[in-house]
Amino acid sequence: METWRSWELVLPALERGFEVLAPTLPGHAGGPPIDGEVSHALFPDAIERAMDAAGFRAAHLVGNSLGGFVALQLAARGRARSVVALAPAGGWPAGDGSPREVLDFQRQMQEQLRQSAAFADAIAATPEGRRRATALLTVNFEHIPAELAAHLIVGVANCEAAPAFVDYALSSEWTLDAERITCPVRIVWGTEDRLLPWPSAAERFRREWLPNADWVELEGVGHAPQLDVPLETSQLIAGFAS
Repeated sequence: METWRSWELVLPALERGFEVLAPTLPGHAGGPPIDGEVSHALFPDAIERAMDAAGFRAAHLVGNSLGGFVALQLAARGRARSVVALAPAGGWPAGDGSPREVLDFQRQMQEQLRQSAAFADAIAATPEGRRRATALLTVNFEHIPAELAAHLIVGVANCEAAPAFVDYALSSEWTLDAERITCPVRIVWGTEDRLLPWPSAAERFRREWLPNADWVELEGVGHAPQLDVPLETSQLIAGFAS
């Protein structure tokens, strides 16, 4: 449910060595509207169009959570030179009830944030408010600017695609054409991830889909390493892409 600004703290380091495209997904705040019904191909199709418009036939792809899964979908389509996936969604083992719990929780969380969005600046103005605003994403929060913390609240609240995507995800299987992924893949997971707990939420990636990926565990880091430990995350991305 986040916008491109989830990556704001790592972009300066990455832009020193790479041409960077940081799109917002369809139906998310500031992103393009959803074109048609929600489907398994909705988000990778949209990112392919953005890459085409920017002149990128293939790129080093990076994504977090749902975005990590989308990056891997694009790799299966041959659009990736490499992938760094930060806590990618979809890796629960078959029969696990965790996806329903996570998605139901996210639906409730968005409703709460919609009620709080008008007060986002006031919430983010204090250390206690910034801690509350980022608690599900990070362990370390003191370095996150108040303005960015407020934006994260408003962005989630205004993610129009969330209800429809949650409904779709609850009624569909997470599938990945992993055998089509031929580029190098690095998967990064924080040991303190509260949304997709390590290692249970990574089970299918580790055992079935991408057992030969380069795996990195970040001790004491939460769900969004790009916000939690931006310097280390930018090094993990740039070093792998290089």
